[in-house]
Amino acid sequence: MPHLVWDWNGTLLDDLTLVVAATNASLAACGGPAVTADEHRRDFRRPVADYYGGVLGRPIDEEEFARLDKTFHLAYSDGLPGCPLSAGALDTLRSWAGSQSLLSMWFHEELVPTVERYGLNTYFARVDGLRGVLGGGFKAPHLANHLREQGLKGADCVLIGDSVDDAVAAQSVGARCVLYSGGFTDRARLVATGVPVVDTLAEAALLAARPAA
Repeated sequence: MPHLVWDWNGTLLDDLTLVVAATNASLAACGGPAVTADEHRRDFRRPVADYYGGVLGRPIDEEEFARLDKTFHLAYSDGLPGCPLSAGALDTLRSWAGSQSLLSMWFHEELVPTVERYGLNTYFARVDGLRGVLGGGFKAPHLANHLREQGLKGADCVLIGDSVDDAVAAQSVGARCVLYSGGFTDRARLVATGVPVVDTLAEAALLAARPAA
């Protein structure tokens, strides 16, 4: 049974609506346009500064990104208490017979108490978020460290996420990946990565349990 590495935002947590609202708060603060959920799913990418730059039609320097990121996280934190888990998340975690861990690009000091508040911490051997004051980068180096801290090899793991960046991160450590279409990324973009794409978390776990080809 492989070790599962779960993504949080958009995968186990159904927070797309909140993320779009917080993104629009950031864009409004610098005179930018509002985006819809479909536009966000189609266009969002990392590094996040590049996404903002694409929406605004101009480059974003580090200072401006820091202001946008702060506005985003303030708006996100305000709305977080109303966010549900994704459909089937709890049942899927409960039914997995192997080990599991959680890796998010959200700030660690906010992630850990949130996971505990949802009552999910007991399912994970390790929970890692972003340790730093500014986010928006790629997941690959964080995944490598996440596995290293647990003494795991990529070949023994399956990452379940909802973004192109998740697929790239998994490939970088030699792990398998299953992508969930109910999160932050348009399904067509996920399919284009070439990794399996599913519409439920239960399906993701079933695929992960199958032996590697």
